[in-house]
Amino acid sequence: MRAPDKWFRSDGSVVACTEKVKVLEENWKEIQATLQDALDDAVLMGCSAEHVKAEWCRLVSNLSSRYKDQSEAEK
Repeated sequence: MRAPDKWFRSDGSVVACTEKVKVLEENWKEIQATLQDALDDAVLMGCSAEHVKAEWCRLVSNLSSRYKDQSEAEK
């Protein structure tokens, strides 16, 4: 799965800085590879792939940033 074509700020504007986009895309690739390895491990240990993915969705939906959105921080 490819990274999004565009990354958006909380105000809806596009993140245009080449270096920022590069970091976001590198993070996407690293997370994807780590999750793939962890999913393979879970399945090899007898877990249901669908259950593991559902639990990860629950995990991600409960994450919160340690920082304010940058557009809010600038106000």
